Amino acid sequence: MPRIFAYIVHKSGVTDDTAAELTAAARKIDGALACTAIVTGWGGDLDQVCESLRGSYREIWKVAKEPLAYPNAELVRKALLAVVPAGSIVLVPHAHFGVDLSPGLSIRMNAAYVPDVLEIEGIEGTWLHAVRQEFGGQVNTHIRCDISGGAVLNIRPGAFRPAEGPSETGQVVDKSAEVGALTARRRYLETIAAENGDVDITKEPVLISIGRGIGEQENVSIADDLAQAMGAAVSCSRPVVDAKWMDKSRQVGSSGQTVRPKVYLACGISGSFQHLAGIKGNPFIVAINKNPKAPIFRVADVGIADDLLEFLPALAERVREESCVPGKERRRP
Repeated sequence: MPRIFAYIVHKSGVTDDTAAELTAAARKIDGALACTAIVTGWGGDLDQVCESLRGSYREIWKVAKEPLAYPNAELVRKALLAVVPAGSIVLVPHAHFGVDLSPGLSIRMNAAYVPDVLEIEGIEGTWLHAVRQEFGGQVNTHIRCDISGGAVLNIRPGAFRPAEGPSETGQVVDKSAEVGALTARRRYLETIAAENGDVDITKEPVLISIGRGIGEQENVSIADDLAQAMGAAVSCSRPVVDAKWMDKSRQVGSSGQTVRPKVYLACGISGSFQHLAGIKGNPFIVAINKNPKAPIFRVADVGIADDLLEFLPALAERVREESCVPGKERRRP
């Protein structure tokens, strides 16, 4: 069985939620085989990240190089190729950076590449059986992948539920000396933060998020009405912003805001990886979509297959009725 590695995404000394999800995906490949975390970067925050992974990974490989201070996929690819043994399986989050990193990594490793993995069904001989999405999330495809020469798998954020509590006592191994000089043809210039609008959705505990399924701009008021009843805020997916129905500051996703609510109502949202990449902190997700095969249902805690233009007003009315019952007090989560 090949070794399994997980590339850890982190920022300002804090690991991304996918760090725990990747080790859960690794157990689906082989529950008896330990998964090794690889952390790249520079500065004191790197040690903090490695320490935080001790409870999830048996071994953490640290690659500390000044050129890796900003995650440049071209440089990270070279660093991984220097330390990862041939024939290994590398798990990478299927988000903006992972999509930049992984295809070239698989080519250089002469290994198979599978993007947007939703489920791992096991191994038969040298064949890995998995489920991934195609055609913008409209089709789930059962595939088999020859891992005899290794593989790079992009794991969909939120698709694998991590185990609760620490399960390992990891050891940090410094692999920096094995990586030579790192140069790239592109360089980091600056980070431009998205502007906050009248409502800062990144700080809201409850979000009513609407997508293309809202139909038309006039129907946005239905979500506003439910948000008022629940003491929540309204956010959206990219198609709503592209149609100019809501401001860019309300967009959740890889090209919008990153949010950490306690409760997230996804209304008429298909569930593309670009949108899910903006939802962190493992919130309680309620998905409302009239398409029972919408990808969002795979990551939702509660799925409701219904017409949201009928369901949302009914839900708002029920919330108001409950808040008016004597002895009950409606509170924000």
